[in-house]
Amino acid sequence: MIALNGSKVRSHFKEVCDQVVEDAEAVIITRSRGENVVLMSESEYNNIMENFRIFSHPERYKKIRDGIDQYEKGKTSQRELIHE
Repeated sequence: MIALNGSKVRSHFKEVCDQVVEDAEAVIITRSRGENVVLMSESEYNNIMENFRIFSHPERYKKIRDGIDQYEKGKTSQRELIHE
């Protein structure tokens, strides 16, 4: 994660935004009089929010975890798709 002060971000906003998107790198914008801010791409934000939704529902997470465990133990089977 990169940390830049607000003045640098303002003067190089396009370049900073390009770097955030191209490198999937979040930037901490440091502020002298308040809390820092994090700048990230929309796709990274959506990914974090999706993970939050999954992990915040224990039953949903358990089903996913059980499926991963079954796959890792080789407890899988192949089936043909039904074409209608």
